[in-house]
Amino acid sequence: MKSATFLAVASTAALALARKCRDIKVPVSISAENMVFDLEPPTTEIDVTNFYLNLAQQGADFPSALTTGTAKVSGDYVLQTTYCEPDDGPGHTLQVMTHGVGFDRSYWDLPFQPPQYSYVAEAVDTHGYSTLTWDRLGVGMSTHPDDTVNETQLALEVAALKALTERLRAGKVCGIPTPYDAIVHLGHSFGSAITYNLVNDDPDSSQGIVLTGFSQIPDFLGQFALGANFVPVRKVAALAARYEPGYIAAGSAVGVHIAFLPPGGEFDPDILDFGFENAQPHTTGELLTVGVGTGEVNAFAGPCMIITGERDVPFCGGDCMSTASVDGKFDNLIQASAPMFPKASVFNATVVPKTAHGSHFGYSAPDVFATILDFLGTQV
Repeated sequence: MKSATFLAVASTAALALARKCRDIKVPVSISAENMVFDLEPPTTEIDVTNFYLNLAQQGADFPSALTTGTAKVSGDYVLQTTYCEPDDGPGHTLQVMTHGVGFDRSYWDLPFQPPQYSYVAEAVDTHGYSTLTWDRLGVGMSTHPDDTVNETQLALEVAALKALTERLRAGKVCGIPTPYDAIVHLGHSFGSAITYNLVNDDPDSSQGIVLTGFSQIPDFLGQFALGANFVPVRKVAALAARYEPGYIAAGSAVGVHIAFLPPGGEFDPDILDFGFENAQPHTTGELLTVGVGTGEVNAFAGPCMIITGERDVPFCGGDCMSTASVDGKFDNLIQASAPMFPKASVFNATVVPKTAHGSHFGYSAPDVFATILDFLGTQV
């Protein structure tokens, strides 16, 4: 593992010559109408396990059972971002990327044997885009709200992405040399749910969206909730000192494998260790609100791609080609989202073989990147 890490660092240094990147802290003042849940933050292993057993219970609606109303949440937060552009100046379009549960902004630019696992490298170095990745609220170097139940929820993170997008479009982010008229949004998993809500609330906020690790079939999230072996953050040595009680993370590499990677030797075993060692936490508020808004027909009128690994567990139950849950009405579970985007100028549903929920971690990652960039290059 040490040798792989050394090679990753050395390769990153070499690649830095091909693009210019800088870390930028972006302050935002935002508000959102959050759900109010009657729940104490789970801080013991028993409490966390009970939470996920209840969340995964068949036929039950645990979030609704806990809901007592809504409340406006407002605050000042800092978003940690990384901006990259080609060596010869800003790209023609800015890609804004939102990671999912279990990761931070490095999901899009993995420092593991680059450039094979770096979507950012391919987008900037080969295709001439500018990119901006950001740590969601409660993750990495962005603000960690104290209230993990009723503050750090999907609606507040949608507000954060909206504020960030508005500042980028207006050229009001210090350290980014130009405003961007053309902005596209990419999401992974929970980040896809955030992106879905962003463009439904404000269809003009984006010129194109790519939702990865996503479907609108809610039947299988319980498999993810139970398979990922979630534990209190204090039980994860790499995270315990950085997060307050109430945050939750995967408790083992086995949990990361079940949640994000396929069977059958379709990934480098070292990347599984890397994924666990660099895993990030989430909040109960996020998991309780992951479905908010994603069941609504979307108003977005631009090009939309949904691309998901065939063996995705949380959104396909491990098989995106099995359509029993939609009564066989569609070719695959991703295509089932087509009616949810009636105004989209183009709708593309892609199932990627031999990969799973964390498609950037498999051997097929370069194919995933190429498919996304081909779509954006032809449709935006």
